[in-house]
Amino acid sequence: MSRTETKNREKVIVRTGAVGIAANVVLVVFKAVVGISVNSIAMILDAVNNLTDAFSAIVTIIGTKLANKEPTKKHPYGFGRLEYMSQLIVAALILYAGITSIIESVKKIIAPEQADYTAASLIILGVAVIVKLVLGLYVRKKGKEVHSGTLEASGSDALFDAVISISVLLSAGIYLIFGIALEAYVGVLISLVIIRSGLEIIGQAVDEMLGHREAGELTRAVKQCIAREDGVHGIYDLMLHDYGPDRHLASVHIEVDDNLTAGQIDVMSRNIQERTYEETGVILTAVGVYSRNTEEGESARIRRAVRELVCEHEHVIQFHGFYFDEEHKRISFDIIIDFAADRKALYQHIYEDVRTKYPEYEIRITLDSDITD
Repeated sequence: MSRTETKNREKVIVRTGAVGIAANVVLVVFKAVVGISVNSIAMILDAVNNLTDAFSAIVTIIGTKLANKEPTKKHPYGFGRLEYMSQLIVAALILYAGITSIIESVKKIIAPEQADYTAASLIILGVAVIVKLVLGLYVRKKGKEVHSGTLEASGSDALFDAVISISVLLSAGIYLIFGIALEAYVGVLISLVIIRSGLEIIGQAVDEMLGHREAGELTRAVKQCIAREDGVHGIYDLMLHDYGPDRHLASVHIEVDDNLTAGQIDVMSRNIQERTYEETGVILTAVGVYSRNTEEGESARIRRAVRELVCEHEHVIQFHGFYFDEEHKRISFDIIIDFAADRKALYQHIYEDVRTKYPEYEIRITLDSDITD
């Protein structure tokens, strides 16, 4: 992502966050005033929920500003991952609100108090539902546009809030029509929804910080860029490192003919790196090379035999990077084994099988991980 694109992304997040803050502050004031005036615990808790949303928007803005700081000597990869930390802070605020709310709701179940709804309070609740629906859809849309997990989470949370407000409105209607007080029970429901939202945001942030299997459009786009380079016969071991939303460093192996010069390979690597960055924003920090035997005959025969021997094992996902070095009596290749298998044991089994079949050769097998689609 270019500096200009980063700045534009920051502006969108800040502007969207500011809209969220303004909308939630207005809702907090109206709901809190009405909730206190009609003695509605559910409406008061709904106001508290909106207050946490306002704080979440503030944290999102601060987190985005810090994440876009220029890299330093101590942090040469930048500060993009601070966005994931800001998600954790948002989640902590949401969980605190949820736990506090459920405690207060249980107290009201034990010692119930009757609410006194008015037409004005119900109208305000109805308007709040509409505001939250519009706000949620808007924030989530902007989050998807700029690939901000925090904004997307805030948008989804706002849509949950609309559902919560609807439940408060329904409980008020049931009380007015049937005289059945469900205030405290609705408060428990609201609290559980808030807690669940916080836990989901924590899960997403931790998943990003730990690193996860890359799949989808980005990996396909990178591989397509590489495949367009003449002389590339295979693309393997693509590894993406996430340093914040839309900030990826990567390494990859390409398979090329063994008769290419270092100069030719250098030109290929630079072309691939430039094209990949221009089209995807991914910085390829390393382009490793697998040498491919250009002479057919013995090498082709052994390659087929070794592939058949290796791939007959159930959990072998891929066989690649094969090279037959007759001069030094060496056979080299890589394998990918499913995580569901005992990878070390199966690797050793395959190694012994190949060594037994070709005892006169040194066998070099690299065990790769299934990390991208």
